[in-house]
Amino acid sequence: MQTSCALLSSPSRGSFIPIPTKNLLRAARNKRSFASPCTTGAIFESQKLSRDVFSITASRLRNDRWREHSSNISSVLTDDSSTMADVEKEIENIHILGLDQGLKPYKDHFRYRMKRYLDQKKLFENFEGGLEEFALGYLKFGFNKEEGCIVYQEWAPAAQEAEIIGDFNEWDGSSHKMEKNQFGVWSIKIPDCDGKPAIPHNSRVKFRFKHNSGVWIDRIPAWIKYATVDPTKFAAPYDGVYWDPPASERYDFKYPRPPQPKAPRIYEAHVGMSSLEPRVNSYREFADDVLPRIKENNYNTVQLMAIMEHSYYASFGYHVTNFFAVSSRSGTPEDLKYLIDKAHSLGLRVLMDVVHSHASNNVTDGLNGFDVGQGSQDSYFHTGDRGYHQVWDSRLFNYSNWEVLRFLLSNLRWWLEEYKFDGFRFDGVTSMLYHHHGINLTFTGDYNEYFSEKTDVDAVVYLMLANTLIHSIMPDATVIAEDVSGMPGLCRSVSEGGIGFDYRLAMGIPDKWIDYLKNKSYADWSMKEITWTLTNRRYTEKCVAYAESHDQAIVGDKTIAFLLMDREMYSGMSWLTEASPVVDHGIALVKMIHFLSMALGGEAYLNFMGNEFGHPDWIDFPRDGNNWSYEKCRRQWNLVDTDHLRYKFMNAFDRAMNLLDEEFSFLASEKQIVSSIDEDNKVIVFERGDLVFVFNFHPENTYEGYKVGCDLPGKYQVALDSDAWVFGGHGRVGHDVDHFTSPEGIPGVAETNFNGRPNSFKVLSPPQACVAYYRVEESLDEVQDEQPASFTETISTNLVLVSDDDLQELPTENLQELPKVGNSDVDGLQDLPAMGNSDVDDLQELGTVANSDVGQSKVQDLEENPPELDDESDD
Repeated sequence: MQTSCALLSSPSRGSFIPIPTKNLLRAARNKRSFASPCTTGAIFESQKLSRDVFSITASRLRNDRWREHSSNISSVLTDDSSTMADVEKEIENIHILGLDQGLKPYKDHFRYRMKRYLDQKKLFENFEGGLEEFALGYLKFGFNKEEGCIVYQEWAPAAQEAEIIGDFNEWDGSSHKMEKNQFGVWSIKIPDCDGKPAIPHNSRVKFRFKHNSGVWIDRIPAWIKYATVDPTKFAAPYDGVYWDPPASERYDFKYPRPPQPKAPRIYEAHVGMSSLEPRVNSYREFADDVLPRIKENNYNTVQLMAIMEHSYYASFGYHVTNFFAVSSRSGTPEDLKYLIDKAHSLGLRVLMDVVHSHASNNVTDGLNGFDVGQGSQDSYFHTGDRGYHQVWDSRLFNYSNWEVLRFLLSNLRWWLEEYKFDGFRFDGVTSMLYHHHGINLTFTGDYNEYFSEKTDVDAVVYLMLANTLIHSIMPDATVIAEDVSGMPGLCRSVSEGGIGFDYRLAMGIPDKWIDYLKNKSYADWSMKEITWTLTNRRYTEKCVAYAESHDQAIVGDKTIAFLLMDREMYSGMSWLTEASPVVDHGIALVKMIHFLSMALGGEAYLNFMGNEFGHPDWIDFPRDGNNWSYEKCRRQWNLVDTDHLRYKFMNAFDRAMNLLDEEFSFLASEKQIVSSIDEDNKVIVFERGDLVFVFNFHPENTYEGYKVGCDLPGKYQVALDSDAWVFGGHGRVGHDVDHFTSPEGIPGVAETNFNGRPNSFKVLSPPQACVAYYRVEESLDEVQDEQPASFTETISTNLVLVSDDDLQELPTENLQELPKVGNSDVDGLQDLPAMGNSDVDDLQELGTVANSDVGQSKVQDLEENPPELDDESDD
């Protein structure tokens, strides 16, 4: 990445901001905290393997090939030199070590985990037909139709007896006893009756088994494709459902997957809470009502949360009970297919929020109660403390186990192929990467924190296998890691020695904004520290930038708009009356914060459903603490649809931001140069791609003739202006003004240039506003004077019912006669409690900063004098 900032031009040790966990209460709700330390760990010398490698049992191998290959397996697992020659060739030159000199002291670690990965792949090739074949476990386990029968298989090594029960046999399994092989797999063939399957489609089924205490228990099959609950019974247990619809009822995909975008612009959404009404929304309603909104706002990717079945709705989908089943609250598997196909028809790719970091502790409905009595090697989960997440109250997978690998890898392939998802966002990756799970730990950037006995190499190898599988099945898949630690190599390819993700969530960015909004007066905002946070990433690894996600809106917290405007969001959002200073300041900062995060913070961008128009209120799922209310578990689309409310201005700017990237592809550009961090005047100037960005965070000062550096000479015009009338601004920047550049310094001598840039031009920079400029391509025959479509198209759409002139000419003397927006005009807000005073009250106490000569500081100041960072960072 081309830049004048050393943070981006070279990866260096200690280049990550400190990242502590969030408080436990919030973490337990939004599934972002990490568990307690474990003392067990791997040894990283290449000549030594962890205990789990040697304790692979017969149950880890495909039963139909075990007898033929058992002697070979024994040799592979006990003779370290048997595969060493081949492995040494592949790991002799690990490419990632050449990208970062700081990684070289950890060469043994990378060699060790690469060998573990290659050995595991070799075992799959020898005994399962390869990684991709191994990941077709759903064609073997669970329910599958064969000619003349249904075959059901389940892995339950500790069970003493087992049978299948359900509606089809009136819940009496005496005539449907299952047989167990030597590897702990139970199976049964159920012949068809009169040419029809013995188990009818959409009928209930369960796995009944007797554990070693002699007690019979019923559990939902681990590989079940659908699970439902009786809605008339409070806290009723879920039932597995045999799902095999006839051809007439099966949804057939009609549209191909959209091509991979240059940069994902991701709309994070929760289907259940996407309705205007206080209820659970359906997949089909989301497809028909919400997807068009997402497309209209120029997003190219949808990230769906809470798709995997979870019995506790308030877990936000993060306590998964049934990994192969769609959440039945929102509809059937065919309904979800309709949603994804509809998204593809709109050109939207769809990512799934996949949770393989842990499983629900629910023993009745989930995987946890399925394998009663097993030890670690015969269980989906580790035993003892290592198998339990103390903060999440959930179970932790044993990633070294053969059948656990089959289950999880097959789960990924199932969602890709059965439902046509275009990739995944892996939740809780930090918890997977380390035995301590990141709890009560601050990551300082010291590489010893990433590569030591604290690293869970079993999980690292699983993630390497997972990413290899995903990209082999779908080469243009998008895979994102939710990792707060910033482990080097996380987003480098497996072939290079990395873990294989495409992007990492830049989790420090939203935490920095929330910290500023909650804990700092506006006068104390540091342009240097903000820039540091946004650019503090490894230049060889891509990040998804975002100002706020669902994490920042969970109960007890607030969105950016809510923090800024607070109670005035209930009464002061009508543009028929003059905006109060709080509302004016709030809307301006919402736009600036989102745009700066997008333009400077990463190579992709994410927004959570509703934040694009400044949705008020937090998210609170129905639970015992709120009398099971859905009031705050919905999205108030009426706010942005009501023409006289200011919510539409934030939405319009969000749409324009995305359209700007669609036109200029600045997110995908490797050219990112921060040329000026003007602390005195609260201005940040940078180039991203072919655009020049000017952000003025000062609350009062307008700078006329503000000089900004740029790369290419020529004429520049406004591409996007947050202060435009159509975005609820004051219209202070002229969009028909041509900005001509002047050469700076001695050509080719960077130190003589203006802020390190060979050219410059002057602009008008109003307070609390951001403007992006584009270079007009000109020729002798034709001069292109028109605004880019990103601006003109936004204005030409029906974002407002009045023109800019109408807004400016609105007779202020008659404002008092206009009907004010009462609570009744904002449906759904009238019953919400008034909130406390916003931190923006500090704005009233700010003095005027003298409009002195521009004292733009060079980015070298940031490199030489990095700011002291606090500990309020990522979770």
